[in-house]
Amino acid sequence: MFEINNMEEINDGNLAQVRHVVLVLSGKGGVGKSTITTELALALKHAGKKVGILDVDLCGPSIPRMLSMGRPDVHQCDSGWVPVYTDAQKSLALMSIGFLLEDPDEAVVWRGPKKTALIGQFVSDVAWGELDVLLVDTPPGTSDEHLAVLENLKKHRVDGAILVTTPQAVSTGDVRREITFCKKTGVRILGIVENMSGFVCPHCSECSNVFSKGGGEELAKMTGSVFLGSVPLDPLLSASIEEGRDFAESFPDSATFSAISSISQALLNSLQTD
Repeated sequence: MFEINNMEEINDGNLAQVRHVVLVLSGKGGVGKSTITTELALALKHAGKKVGILDVDLCGPSIPRMLSMGRPDVHQCDSGWVPVYTDAQKSLALMSIGFLLEDPDEAVVWRGPKKTALIGQFVSDVAWGELDVLLVDTPPGTSDEHLAVLENLKKHRVDGAILVTTPQAVSTGDVRREITFCKKTGVRILGIVENMSGFVCPHCSECSNVFSKGGGEELAKMTGSVFLGSVPLDPLLSASIEEGRDFAESFPDSATFSAISSISQALLNSLQTD
């Protein structure tokens, strides 16, 4: 399939031109963490930033599809792997295990040490070049993968983490454990994003609270965290993700894009004041 290098051979200089590294975390699966990662990256790109996405969700690499990247060949240079770019201007770069699997339906059935080794290679052996922000899309929970990311980023400062939740108590309860993980590992919490916060009617654009609303904001208040904003469940956004289209380009005047853009600006402000 592909070769995982010995950790001592990894080049630690590939992050030297990356200004900010931000982890995207969630306490449980199904909250739309990869969607938020993808849309934040696109919003930052439209704001004139050079952005990278490191997809370390090894068992569920969905971002290549969300960005309509297909299965391009991953090339190597003297510094390591060359990321896959979504545009000719090379303003959005992506590296994912989804590019390295021979069969897109192949299951990644690996034990911890092999996952840890690949994450180490992803962190240090991808030639990102100059980036304003590198978003690291992690799997749900607080597992070996998260510890491997932090261990391999020790030589390069991690600015902090964005926590993604849905409004329901069952989700915010899991995110509380994610907050505890961040505190134990010394990761700064940049803020909380409430995803699927209401449902946007495709006919009249009115937003209704199908599930509930405000759970993420309440959690931020309870834990003393910054609330970055909420993103509704929008059929137009869902269709864009499914079809790999840039939501910002297709619906720049929508309330949903306005919410995502506001969150990305709040993130940039937080990084600039760090």
